[in-house]
Amino acid sequence: MPARRSVDPHELRAAVTAVVPWLRGEAPEPDRRVLGQAVRLSLRTLAAVAPGGAIEVRVPPFAAVQCGQGPTHSRGTPPNVVETDARTWLDLATGRAEWADAVGSGRVSASGNRADLRGWLPVVKPDE
Repeated sequence: MPARRSVDPHELRAAVTAVVPWLRGEAPEPDRRVLGQAVRLSLRTLAAVAPGGAIEVRVPPFAAVQCGQGPTHSRGTPPNVVETDARTWLDLATGRAEWADAVGSGRVSASGNRADLRGWLPVVKPDE
């Protein structure tokens, strides 16, 4: 597996801050490039704060990362998968949503006994 690039915290904060008005319901959905940047950088930050390969976190169509300590996988569908949409991920990544609520409402699909990210969220607090 290639080495993970570190995330510049200023770049992360700027990318996420750019989508906050949309998350608040005060602006239309951001341009795909802007939204993708916020998702990718916040997922890479999650992977940095929770190193490992036990959980695969997917936010299609933008990115997927592996994180969390425990057994890793290398082929096929991993045993611990978290999948959600960009808005839900960014709500979780910024602390605007709670993990249990997102899973309970079906906004997050979490399968496997290690597929729980609540200990690592939020990964960024944008200037609001």
